[in-house]
Amino acid sequence: MEHDIWFNGKFVPFKDAKIHILSHVIHYGSSVFEGIRAYSTEKKGTAIFRLSEHMRRMVDSATLYRMQLPYDQAALERAAIQTVSRSGLSDSYIRPIAFRGVGEMGVNPLNNPVETAIVVFEWGPYLGPDALEYGIDVQVASWNRFAPNTLPSLAKAGGNYINASLVKMDAVVNGYKEGIMLTTDGYLAEGSGENLFVVRDGTIYTPSTNLSILPGITRSSVIQLAEDAGITVKEGRIPREVLYIADELFFTGTAAEITPIRSVDKYTIGNGKRGPVTHKLQKAFLDIVERGNDPYGWLTPVSG
Repeated sequence: MEHDIWFNGKFVPFKDAKIHILSHVIHYGSSVFEGIRAYSTEKKGTAIFRLSEHMRRMVDSATLYRMQLPYDQAALERAAIQTVSRSGLSDSYIRPIAFRGVGEMGVNPLNNPVETAIVVFEWGPYLGPDALEYGIDVQVASWNRFAPNTLPSLAKAGGNYINASLVKMDAVVNGYKEGIMLTTDGYLAEGSGENLFVVRDGTIYTPSTNLSILPGITRSSVIQLAEDAGITVKEGRIPREVLYIADELFFTGTAAEITPIRSVDKYTIGNGKRGPVTHKLQKAFLDIVERGNDPYGWLTPVSG
């Protein structure tokens, strides 16, 4: 079903949300965006997960790319709530995006207007219907994550994802669900659209944000849930070979949620299925987003 789109401050029909072929974003990837989920919860009805944190990151991404947004964070949050409510969907994926429109052609985008939109649609399990329980098969990518001081990795920007698309396409062509990128000096970075976690002897390890990874909202949520469950989490540099001797591996992300990894490069991880630490974190996460037991204040109800 095609739902109305919030586009430059007003709602327009799905079919009318169009941009010009000369929009700067088409030629140079000059956009910033977010991926957010709304869940149908037992206690709070339809609620958006960590809306404020996502919109703050979008504003930060725009700032890093010298993009003056026409709307502040509070206005973007209100627009997201209205768009979800108007869609009538109880579970949905929310895509806010700001991009450079028609103006001067050329690399310099400063004289091009910034346009803003929010789209809501249905999107099931990102890595497959059985992925959350049975896990996925992945490969180490031949393409590295970009180096520090190359692009601002803290920004969730459209152009940044050309790198991720190469990783994802290679994985799919080679028969895998996903790829894991390494840093330019060979340490673990992240998936094409997910953060990465390693479990070894009951401790969780994850690449630190100074390794040019995107500091994911679900990543920070999982770190909080793990620490509150008494599980030690260590951030830092992790060598590639740790993947093959890990007890458990899992991805996190708005789309991926918490997805176990059952093999890497045809090395079986643990018992080749979802491990106990991953399962424990999944249950804690789902208790919030499905049942609405939210001690952290992460859910924003759409109505009421």
